[in-house]
Amino acid sequence: MTAETADAATAKPSTGPNLQLLRFAESVTIPALALIASALVFSVFLLVIGKDPVTFYALIWTGGFGSSFSFQNTLQRAAPLILTGLAFAVPARIGLTMIGGEGALVLGGFTAAAIAIPMVIGGVPPIVTLPVMVITAMLTGGLWVGLTGWLKYYRGVNETIASLLLSYIAIAIMNFFVEGVLRDPASANKPSTMPIGDAYRVGNIPGMDVHWGLAAGVVLAVVLWILMSRTTFGFAARMTGGNARAALAQGLPVGWLMVVCCMIAGACAGLAGFFEVTAIHGQANASLVAGYGFTGILVSFLARHNPLAVVPVAILFGAIAAAGGVIQRRMGMPDATVLVLQGIMFVVLLVSETFYGRIKFFQPRITGDRT
Repeated sequence: MTAETADAATAKPSTGPNLQLLRFAESVTIPALALIASALVFSVFLLVIGKDPVTFYALIWTGGFGSSFSFQNTLQRAAPLILTGLAFAVPARIGLTMIGGEGALVLGGFTAAAIAIPMVIGGVPPIVTLPVMVITAMLTGGLWVGLTGWLKYYRGVNETIASLLLSYIAIAIMNFFVEGVLRDPASANKPSTMPIGDAYRVGNIPGMDVHWGLAAGVVLAVVLWILMSRTTFGFAARMTGGNARAALAQGLPVGWLMVVCCMIAGACAGLAGFFEVTAIHGQANASLVAGYGFTGILVSFLARHNPLAVVPVAILFGAIAAAGGVIQRRMGMPDATVLVLQGIMFVVLLVSETFYGRIKFFQPRITGDRT
């Protein structure tokens, strides 16, 4: 055996802290470059329509972080994005592309409002009603998205299509009842359920003009990071996401793991619906269909499906959304302009996915012993 052959036989990629550092650097650098590329592409779009890109991005900073009021508005908008980002990130760790967060949010919020109506009329105290609403919203969302996981594993139905169609069904169910038997006669212009009342509303975090949904999202992000990264359940989920057949061969309950991950995701989105009803709208109506579930997909992609990274990314997108009104007033552009930016970011992020594992700088060096 020649020296070169011996080296090739004993060569192996470096492992340990260096490999982890390279992977971390890759997971941060590529999304950061994708954001920069998105900003450049959108700048070209602004120049074509005769607008100043520098002014646009300055207004995003001003509208999102420029003052205490702006920052709190950003955090308020980030709260549901954290929860819907988690709703996409958890199934993604097991290899599922679930886009049903919007439907779970809407249906969770609606059922929370629906179950609250008789309790409010009956004078049940908020200390009892609010926990019941939370459980109802999370259980509804969990079962709704869990159905998608069941269809995927046991019936072979594509989870992306199934979750999208179920979202439309969820919205239709909400509209059916809100415009029918549960409609408040006083809601003439905008069909809505009966208001739950101020006593049953969720207040703000002390010292901030931000509701408790933000705190719930941050805590849930930490809990889910621990679950998916530091437990045997998370290890089994990651192994299933890497190779479902290999996981089956190892005796892992793949079907159960898929359904549970989907139920966790749906529960997160349902919780977002609960806070939208109890902290923002005070009733269920078409305002629940705000697109948070779909923006959460972009949040999760940029965070690389890491529950902890979902929090700062959601704050970034909250700032973009909060700046929409300022951009409309100062630059004379539609409020939906920020949606164009989000769309470009999503496309660029999808393209950036093809670069993972292909940039030589981030690949572990091959080491070996000479004998």
